Amino acid sequence: MIGTGYVGLVSGACFSEFGVTTICVDKDVEKIRRLKAGENTIFEPGLDGLVAKNVAAGRLSFTTDLAEGMDGADAVFIAVGTPSRRGEGHADLTHVFAAAREIAAHLDGYKVVVTKSTVPVGTGRQVEQIIREVRPGADFDVASNPEFLREGSAIGDFMRPDRVVIGAESERSVEVLRGLYRPLNLIDVPIVVTTLETAEITKYAANSFLATKITFINEVADLCEKVDANVHDVARGIGLDGRIGPKFLHPGPGYGGSCFPKDTKAFAQTGRDAGAPQTIIEAVIDINDRRKRRMADRIVGAMGGDVGGRTIAVLGLTFKPNTDDMRDSPSLDIIPALQQAGANVQAYDPEGRREAEKLLPGVAFREDAYAALEGADCLVILTEWNEFRALDLRRVRQLLSQPLIVDLRNIYKARDMAAAGFVYHSVGRPSFAPALATVDTSRRQAVQR
Repeated sequence: MIGTGYVGLVSGACFSEFGVTTICVDKDVEKIRRLKAGENTIFEPGLDGLVAKNVAAGRLSFTTDLAEGMDGADAVFIAVGTPSRRGEGHADLTHVFAAAREIAAHLDGYKVVVTKSTVPVGTGRQVEQIIREVRPGADFDVASNPEFLREGSAIGDFMRPDRVVIGAESERSVEVLRGLYRPLNLIDVPIVVTTLETAEITKYAANSFLATKITFINEVADLCEKVDANVHDVARGIGLDGRIGPKFLHPGPGYGGSCFPKDTKAFAQTGRDAGAPQTIIEAVIDINDRRKRRMADRIVGAMGGDVGGRTIAVLGLTFKPNTDDMRDSPSLDIIPALQQAGANVQAYDPEGRREAEKLLPGVAFREDAYAALEGADCLVILTEWNEFRALDLRRVRQLLSQPLIVDLRNIYKARDMAAAGFVYHSVGRPSFAPALATVDTSRRQAVQR
């Protein structure tokens, strides 16, 4: 497994749990040192125990030496990063192609070279061409095996997937990959065998469709706010339709993370390059980018249009709960905009602080949720970590200088919050205020309905 980032480390650990001897390879000497010392380099629920168990069993190991990793291997997975190239939507395949060249140098006997990284259509053919140029007589096949792992639920997604997609064109390579996934036969997981190009498109199409669902319900939420409707009831009403389904119909500040932003951009670029523009996806990208920027305006509006010199408490910085991933998180757009408007921000996140400190200068980071609330003029909930779902509301009100909450994840019921004495704003639902709000109305406009 070349690459010990999110996809490589989780996939390597899960394959070893299947009983497959797996060697994870990375050029980052410090990362491999930490992994060998039993220190995981990413946060993912359950991963620590899974890695430790399989290292102890001798099925999982780590090295910086690719030749050592490939020795005796049946399959070599490329699981390196493919970020968006700066200033455009193309995926940066530098690391993929570098891995292909290094693999070619160490090929010894038949192997299946598998792209696990998310790559644009045609990448598998390019990998094959690179290897054949370096080693014309080598015995190998190239296959595509895209991952469908959700951060925070990745181990379950790997062990009990909805499907496994294999893009391969020789029976020999298909059998090798079917063998790796043989334990899934016990739970009748569908294995979809396609061409290389079809597998590559399938990955991008899946993520782009999910990003579209999120963006759709966010726009519906905007409409609900204008007409005093409840977006959650709308989502339930349409989600019970089997043709639509309830997943990814949760309104919020916009999607982020390591996959959706870069994959939608790459899919849109692929469409433009092929002369088949993906106009729906291009609209989704634009709407989502604008939405994240608008969320700061909503917070400022809830505070009366002026946040100069005021303090805002932010709970949650990662793009979703159960991860330490800050990539394209809404917090990276919202917090700087609040700071630019003159606000002081004090924040807490259960796992994201280390990365957030690098990306959000000027933020006062706190050790727990209640410390972040102390003396703040407004509480903003950006990420729906479970520990934020049952805050002691009496204590929250005592700590805040004003009982004002902007909940961009809708983790509380609006009427309950009003009954507890808070002026409460959420997404796609009417705002509520108690009958006798104690919020400073000299700097904010009434929101009671």
